[in-house]
Amino acid sequence: MNIKLDMLDTAQHLLLSEAIEKNNSLSLVITSSAQEANSLTSVLNFFLKDTNVPILSFPDRETLPYDVFSPHQDLISKRLETLSKLSNISRGALIVPITTLMNYLPPKEFISSRTFIYKVGDNFDSNELQQRLSAGGYRRVQTVYEHGEFALRGSIIDIYPMGVANPFRIDLFDDEIESIRIFETTTQVSTCQVENINLIPANEFPLDKPAIDIFSSNWVKYFDSDPLKSNIYKSVRKGISPNGIEYYMPLFFLKTSTLFDYLPQNLSHIVIGDIENLATKYWNDISLRYENCMFDTSKPPLKPEKLFSYPKDIIDKITATRRLDNADIKCSSSLCGVLPCFENTENLEQKLSLLETFLSHERVASPTLKVLFCVESSGRREILIEMLQTIKIFPKEVNSWKEFKASNNHFSITISELMKGVYLTDKKELVLTESDLFGQKVQQRRRRKVNNESNHNFFRDLSELKIEEPVVHLEHGIGLYKGLETLIIDNVESEFIVLMYAEKSIIYLPVSSIHLISRFSSGTNIVPKLNRLGSDQWDTARKKAVAKARDTAVELLDVYSRRASSIGFSYRPFEVEYQQFCSEFKFEETADQLQAIDAVRNDLLDKKLMDRLICGDVGFGKTEVAMRAAFTAMVNAKQVVILVPTTLLAQQHLTTFRDRFSEWPFQIEELSRFKSATEQKAIIKQVEAGKVDLLISTHKLLYQNLKFKNLSLMVIDEEHRFGVRQKEKMKSLKSNIDILTMTATPIPRTLNLAMNEVRDLSIIATPPEKRLSVKTFVTSNQTAIIREAISREILRGGQVYFLHNDVKTITRITQNIKELVPEATVDFAHGQMRERDLERVMSDFYHQRFAVLVCTTIIETGIDIPSANTIVINNADKFGLAQLHQLRGRVGRSHHQAYAYLVTDEDKKITSDAKKRLEAISISEKLGSGFILATNDLEIRGAGELLGDEQSGHIHTIGFTLYMEMLERAITELREGSLSYDAPLIADQTEINLHIPTYIPETYIVDVNTRLMMYKRIANCKKEEEMHELQVEMIDRFGLLPTETKNLFSTNYLKQLAHELGITKLEFSKTRGRIKFSDKTNIKPENVIKLIQNEPDKFQLKSQNQLNFVMEIEQDDDLFKKISDMLAQINCNELDIAQG
Repeated sequence: MNIKLDMLDTAQHLLLSEAIEKNNSLSLVITSSAQEANSLTSVLNFFLKDTNVPILSFPDRETLPYDVFSPHQDLISKRLETLSKLSNISRGALIVPITTLMNYLPPKEFISSRTFIYKVGDNFDSNELQQRLSAGGYRRVQTVYEHGEFALRGSIIDIYPMGVANPFRIDLFDDEIESIRIFETTTQVSTCQVENINLIPANEFPLDKPAIDIFSSNWVKYFDSDPLKSNIYKSVRKGISPNGIEYYMPLFFLKTSTLFDYLPQNLSHIVIGDIENLATKYWNDISLRYENCMFDTSKPPLKPEKLFSYPKDIIDKITATRRLDNADIKCSSSLCGVLPCFENTENLEQKLSLLETFLSHERVASPTLKVLFCVESSGRREILIEMLQTIKIFPKEVNSWKEFKASNNHFSITISELMKGVYLTDKKELVLTESDLFGQKVQQRRRRKVNNESNHNFFRDLSELKIEEPVVHLEHGIGLYKGLETLIIDNVESEFIVLMYAEKSIIYLPVSSIHLISRFSSGTNIVPKLNRLGSDQWDTARKKAVAKARDTAVELLDVYSRRASSIGFSYRPFEVEYQQFCSEFKFEETADQLQAIDAVRNDLLDKKLMDRLICGDVGFGKTEVAMRAAFTAMVNAKQVVILVPTTLLAQQHLTTFRDRFSEWPFQIEELSRFKSATEQKAIIKQVEAGKVDLLISTHKLLYQNLKFKNLSLMVIDEEHRFGVRQKEKMKSLKSNIDILTMTATPIPRTLNLAMNEVRDLSIIATPPEKRLSVKTFVTSNQTAIIREAISREILRGGQVYFLHNDVKTITRITQNIKELVPEATVDFAHGQMRERDLERVMSDFYHQRFAVLVCTTIIETGIDIPSANTIVINNADKFGLAQLHQLRGRVGRSHHQAYAYLVTDEDKKITSDAKKRLEAISISEKLGSGFILATNDLEIRGAGELLGDEQSGHIHTIGFTLYMEMLERAITELREGSLSYDAPLIADQTEINLHIPTYIPETYIVDVNTRLMMYKRIANCKKEEEMHELQVEMIDRFGLLPTETKNLFSTNYLKQLAHELGITKLEFSKTRGRIKFSDKTNIKPENVIKLIQNEPDKFQLKSQNQLNFVMEIEQDDDLFKKISDMLAQINCNELDIAQG
């Protein structure tokens, strides 16, 4: 090799960036690992910001050689995007790890020949597009969520092309592209228009017929075994790409390429690290994995030389290109002065004094010296500016290295991820990072970008109903759901929900009555006994449950009224300041996050005491809700306390809150065992004097005689981690203050109180964009699986948690892992370590100085580490459901696919409960499942004897959901003063039958569950505006509404109108109709009499509560308007009539 550099320091990073900027050709930067490539990309982006020099990266697949997994679509998208850009790039930098460079790639012409551009106004053949997309590896789906998917719905085509941030919606007018719009995957609603889209292939291999034929021919050529015994072969023959197909990529082509074939001729290169040895070691690993897989006839592996370049070949290709002119980089250390060292100085004042002395000395020697301070966040910037002002240093803010170089400032400050500073003595430039000044502090970087989605009361949604699942019908009891069926009755086509009861009795429920059914769940896995139609068994069980619910409601309301009568502090809104604080939030809030924020704000502005539970999954944005609540309190000159269960979480919150409040004059402090006794006393003194606005503390605070000067708000984070004793202590502390409780998995009693409105409940169910669910595996303790899990994560530059909850044996386990995976750097952490040691280990892990952290459950509420995306939980059967969910939530906090391995000891017998828990956690991979797991826990364990009375018997009889609905209804009636033990169990329902088709055709929405969800949402629309918004959304997503679906909306509007008037039935066919009134109708009898007297030919009173009418209808469009007009006439009110 011409040149070998070890891992670069900041001076070399800077000089490398200057060499890349001066170079007129593309610079290929080859690193020793994926982690080094990611770090270098970040640093070069800082030094080359605003210079018009593009920095490209070519990511690894993040799978092991011959892996059974395929890379995530987003990674494939990034790889294909880079490959497509390389043909048009002449200068800049491409950063790639040596292991990634060794992979063979599809031939260059494969990308270029399958790239298409579509513009508005182009003639368009949707069949041709479908063939192109399928041949390019795109998957046809019902709803587009990921890269590489497309959906066809009449004149609307949704595509999520590779290499773009958002999917596109093409709208056709005949055979012409009328518009191309970008839409959000979460809401499926379009946001803005564009003029064209660029379609590149969805995979690194084709899936059209010629490619499949080449694949089949090559398979027979390379493998001796029977191809029909391989699922890989059979899937590809059907045009399906199975998991792990990437390691058969060469079989789809007559020849393959390397990355060098994509690069321009006048290429320059630079190598970082000993890549020759690394390439050889990687080749040996590949060969070893090949030997382990070679006897598997169902998945025979290709020989390594078909998939990877030999180390010598790749090194020869590198040396054949021009070396980047980097003599300066090699000898950069001679140009650097010595940075000041504060490592052994604990005291902040001493550090600042040493810094002042050092800078004064250097400025005497070099009067033109320019200093740049680098911090990790805006919060850290404000804190450092305040500190520097005490030694008369006033830095100016700059946005980039280029701006710093061009400025005349003696002192500047910027936000950057630089970890180490540099002193360029020849250029009179000094860069100091936070690490240089204060040692390594763990910083909480904000990486979340949240999206926007409606929250549809998801825990009662029927959209996930499976065939044969038990459901509860309010009138008929427990039956089995058998699907949807379209029937023709009286020459009118309609869709029905099919339910089967005992003795195989079937009922067909109109979709308009979907509100009468709910999912049955009682906490047991046993299928409940089905009710017999016509028997009084269900009626008796329901009456008992209702009576019990009404008794419970009376007791609950007593508790609720006592809480409601407590008068709290009514905060002033300070609307201008509040809006300014909200605008500083750099991300878009999700709809349910906004609902939670608004609910908390309204609670605080009201004089009633707040007691609200915020339930949101790990990383879904609960902290921002707490921050806005804290702002409302602090801007009113009140104090806020945040209680957390662990010291690690306290330290994370301190950084996060200071960062968020960096532009505001609030004093934020933390009390935990990371603080010395002297520091704690000083903080307590400030709190009691009212100088601290917000205090973050562990439960240690509860046992100190701390007297707040003006406390008004307490936030309890991770509520489920506090014990009974600690909660009793909190009660004594919080007699007259507002309470905000936050958790991902509420304990059953907390959840039950919230669901029964003794506490208010807000749910945040929307995951951040690009967040992937965690792939979860339950496995026995096999060394091969553990080694593979750790190796896969390290290869992609990530980190691993190995959770072993036994302090006595944690050292031995750490040593075992070092021996099992020699290439991994391993350390351990547990709660019994000295504070400074624990802080050092966690800081080192955060800054990626080692790869595997063996730890106890101390990480359960720890620091966000987006690079840690694999967790191995040893003896997983010893943990509870909520705890397993919390632990699994430590990974998957970035856009990388995360893995959780729940390991059990195969020599020990697992209890049946433990098996159920492991099964539940492995099934609930879906994002936002924390609340669902908690409701399962509530069903399984009962509601925690809410008021000292057992309710589980009734829950088992009629199902949890229905029992809670009955309780909710009883509470509402009691509040309105209308609770009666003789009241009917089912409120008067309004039935509308106009003898016209009212349903969603299967051709319009093919997916059954999506149709069910839409029926439910239509039925839940209570206002005309809600119906209008839903129509707009459906037209946007699925195309123009069919006549049957328009009728469904219009009928639903009539139903709402009739229900408000107290009408139980409205029927019409051809020219005649009838209206039935309930006993409590809102229509005055004199109005009806007057109507009959005025128009005797049209209206006739058939009985005391039935009005018959005659109406001539020329077409269906007139029907809804005429009936709406007639209802308005009966009510004698000038109503706004819907036009359908």
